[in-house]
Amino acid sequence: MELRPARPDEARLLSNLALRSKAHWGYNDSFLAACRHELTIRRGEMASRHVTVAEVDGAVAGHYTIDGAELGQLFVDPAHIGRGVGRALWTHAVDAARKLGIDTLSIDSDPFAEGFYLAMGATRVGSTPSGSIPGRELPRLAFATSGG
Repeated sequence: MELRPARPDEARLLSNLALRSKAHWGYNDSFLAACRHELTIRRGEMASRHVTVAEVDGAVAGHYTIDGAELGQLFVDPAHIGRGVGRALWTHAVDAARKLGIDTLSIDSDPFAEGFYLAMGATRVGSTPSGSIPGRELPRLAFATSGG
């Protein structure tokens, strides 16, 4: 597995990967359509969002973004879930956050992903409204980068 900065020409590929990963949890088409805007990575945002991809055998298997002091996205292609890609991305993201001077990484987690983040050492600090689905609350998590 190779972890590397995303290339601008991968924006659409990463946006589609995020939607496929979200769909893995059984969300229906209308839910995914409502999330599309929020999950889209735009070509011009790649550098400012600190987008990193995981490549396995030359194919993109997952990615994460760091948006300010937030883990904006961490998605693994469904074919690679359970194979260590998520853990590798998480470890890399924590290290990258530390290098960016971020003491506490905030995460607005999908409810299905909360267990992963808790297993990685994050703690639940509350909830936050979904940016895509009115009335939906997401687990709000935090991770002290000095402890990871």
